[in-house]
Amino acid sequence: MAFTLRRKKKSTFQRASDGSMTLMDHLRDLRNRLLKASIAVLLGLIACFAFAEQIQDFINAPYCDFYAARWEGEGEYQCDFNVVGPLDNFLLYLKIALFAGVLVSSPVWLYQLWAFIAPGLHKHERRYTYAFVAVAAPLFLAGATLGFFVISKSLEFFLQLSDNYSLTVDLTGYFDFVTNVMLLFGAGFQFPLIVILLNVIGLASAKRLLSWWRVATFLVFLFCAIVTPTPDPFGMTFLALPMVGLYFAAVGFAFLNDKRRAKKNNELDDLDPDQASVIDETPVDVGAPAPIEEPSTDPVDDPGRNRRYDDDAT
Repeated sequence: MAFTLRRKKKSTFQRASDGSMTLMDHLRDLRNRLLKASIAVLLGLIACFAFAEQIQDFINAPYCDFYAARWEGEGEYQCDFNVVGPLDNFLLYLKIALFAGVLVSSPVWLYQLWAFIAPGLHKHERRYTYAFVAVAAPLFLAGATLGFFVISKSLEFFLQLSDNYSLTVDLTGYFDFVTNVMLLFGAGFQFPLIVILLNVIGLASAKRLLSWWRVATFLVFLFCAIVTPTPDPFGMTFLALPMVGLYFAAVGFAFLNDKRRAKKNNELDDLDPDQASVIDETPVDVGAPAPIEEPSTDPVDDPGRNRRYDDDAT
């Protein structure tokens, strides 16, 4: 009776890692991963659309709370925004649901992105990607939170300058203004990861990064002056100071990484390349050998066995 061994089929990740995938296979893999990421974002959009009004109220809170605290009329203050078309509020709900859906589905589409890129990386490089993703997400959330705090404080200052005027803010423009500031602050907090990346790949040592602190501080303030939408220096300073602090934290990590790397190199330098490795020849007790069973003398009664190689075959 003949048996055939079925070879275990390699996964797409394994085929991409060992280079057995063709160009068309890579394109199909990219198409499949983009489709999965798009479906995840679409499902997140549908799920978050039900909470779009609550998210909008949270974003509108700095503007509405300012005028609600100054309201002297009868009843509860009604927060007013300018809406140009009848569909503006509905389209804004869709935009809010899309932003929230992208955030909620980020574990899915980030994994699809990583799974497409990771086969081209070495094993230790993949380990670094885990660490970078684990640190990048909290940093982005911290930056976005700081951006919303800056909006809350600076908006109060600018609205006070309009006390002599009847001010009506565009609903879509206000939402874009707040979310853009939050995204810019979140992106700015990714700056230390770039510094750490330069040190990890060996392009800049910790001492060199520390010697660049004046240039880095100037570039940080210049970047903040360009990207912050408010003309006042307060928003720029609120973003620049944490970025400078994160830069020095990244330099501190670089010093630790350089120290670990130097220790590892010193251990390798102590080894003589012409010296053979030391072999431990100390005898080890492996115990008594297992008893061997005597072979059976009974004839094998198997009518289905192959008898072509028997001596007495006719």
